[in-house]
Amino acid sequence: MKICFTASSGGHLDELMMLEPIIKEHNSYIFTEKTSYQPKQTKYKTYYTNQINRKGKRFFIRFLVLWLYSFFNILKERPDVIITTGALVTYPLCVIGRFFGIKIIFIESISRIKSPTLTGKKMYKIADSFIVQWEELLEIYPEAIYGGGIF
Repeated sequence: MKICFTASSGGHLDELMMLEPIIKEHNSYIFTEKTSYQPKQTKYKTYYTNQINRKGKRFFIRFLVLWLYSFFNILKERPDVIITTGALVTYPLCVIGRFFGIKIIFIESISRIKSPTLTGKKMYKIADSFIVQWEELLEIYPEAIYGGGIF
């Protein structure tokens, strides 16, 4: 089974890297942003895209480029599953993956206890499995799976 692990840089990526035992166990790769912050685990095949700010001047153009890069990544790698902790950089990859019949697993941020993330709201509609790390979020995401913390 081939798995794409995707997250924005920083805390989302740190959270995703807590799943390293799964990364090691499968044919896996990472899809993330290129920033000054890089994960501790860089020994895995990794694809980098530019970081995008939703409020930036050239957001629309950069977002279109991200969609294209995501599309070509899916065509090249052909993952069976995409596992993500969010945020913005992951959404196009997941939407395109869903179009190709790839299973999507979204893990809502551990920092969200009583309110959803923007990415979580969008991913709840398309994810095959939606996992929350706090039971309180089951009120917001009633069909989610409570998985406990991954830290």
